[in-house]
Amino acid sequence: MSDTVLLWLRQDLRLQDQPALIAAAHEGPVVPVYILDDDAPGDWRIGAAQRWWLHHTLTALGKALDDKGSRLILRRGKSVAELTALMKETGATRIHAIRHYEPWWREAEEALGDALCLHDGNHLARIEDVTTGSGGQFKIYSSFWKALSQTMPPEEPLAMPRSIPAPDKWSKSDNLTSWALLPTKPDWSKGFEDWTPGEEGASAALKAFDGSVGNYDHDRNMPSIEGSSRLSPHLHFGEISPRQVWHALPGRSTSHITFRKELAWRDFTRGVILTMPKYADENGRKKFDNLPWRRSLADLKAWKQGRTGYPIVDAGMRQLWATGWMHNRVRMIAASFLIKHLLIDWREGERWFWDTLVDADYGNNAVNWQWVAGTGVDSNMFGRIMAPLVQSEKFDAGDYIRRWVPDLKDVRGDAIHDPEAAGCRPQDYPPKIIGHREARERALAAGEKAR
Repeated sequence: MSDTVLLWLRQDLRLQDQPALIAAAHEGPVVPVYILDDDAPGDWRIGAAQRWWLHHTLTALGKALDDKGSRLILRRGKSVAELTALMKETGATRIHAIRHYEPWWREAEEALGDALCLHDGNHLARIEDVTTGSGGQFKIYSSFWKALSQTMPPEEPLAMPRSIPAPDKWSKSDNLTSWALLPTKPDWSKGFEDWTPGEEGASAALKAFDGSVGNYDHDRNMPSIEGSSRLSPHLHFGEISPRQVWHALPGRSTSHITFRKELAWRDFTRGVILTMPKYADENGRKKFDNLPWRRSLADLKAWKQGRTGYPIVDAGMRQLWATGWMHNRVRMIAASFLIKHLLIDWREGERWFWDTLVDADYGNNAVNWQWVAGTGVDSNMFGRIMAPLVQSEKFDAGDYIRRWVPDLKDVRGDAIHDPEAAGCRPQDYPPKIIGHREARERALAAGEKAR
């Protein structure tokens, strides 16, 4: 143990079940480094909500490393250039990191060459190992799940190291505050206070979900219950690993299986972007390149602001703005409304979610939007159009709407789902931006043109 090694941290901001950290610590003094790289991702540099989360999770990680006798080095710039500079400063010849699948990270990993030692630790199984009979990546989730299930359970999580060997001299580090990741003028993050970024926050979220996972199959669809795990941002930033979550929830009920399928969806989306790295920008089915999208800035703005006249859609969009998160069922409804009712390109919604979601994830975001749009390799048919008013009543979203759309807080009973039709729409709440039947006919006609 003599040569200094670098630990390159990205979306794996944890000490437990951190194979890159364990390997680095076995080789010599470790210099953990996080680089804020806004250049490599290009248009996909992390959005505003993610930056809020990043500030707090890096703060937590820095404290955790201090407790282990180490520290976190912060740099800003191009990852390859900064890592190369750090190698010269420290005399390191090796970099350990967990493998990532976003196209810009894969390019950076390739550029670093033999100096980089990659480890698998952010997925249930190595993505390249879960393949079709011909050795390719799966494009259909159900087939992927069947293949992945044959390799489960995943390996047991690795224990957190008791200590981390430190170098004799530390390299210069940026001050986190200088990155200005937090919003100030205005501070729109006051509604984010229910989140606790960091590894301890992830553990607390997992523990809280453990008590309700038995009802997940039902509750995850009920916006007023908010029965999802709320682990998504912790998983996205790698504050907890998927296999930690899997082994912490060992039940065999239908709800446990349903949740594991959701956990596995993250692995599936990595396979999609591995084979189609531009999936966030291009239709998975090329025939939809001819779809006649509408370009209505007014309608797009109304959707973003939660002013469409459809209470369930508006509640979701306002929850998103206030908290950086949206209930999963409502995400599908809101996305479908933008695409099918307003006939606005799914990429407009994808970009908005990228900027406003604390759990915005390149693979998940792209695959989910194309699934709803019907343009993806594994997706609904374009002609499947969710009826938001029906969805709202079916999944008992009344209390959810009253919470997030205060304009409607005094609307009673089932009228909450469609106050306009019930004749009790408050004056300060907008009328429907378009009727459901009219929107449906317009979307089906557009789909026919694409075909």
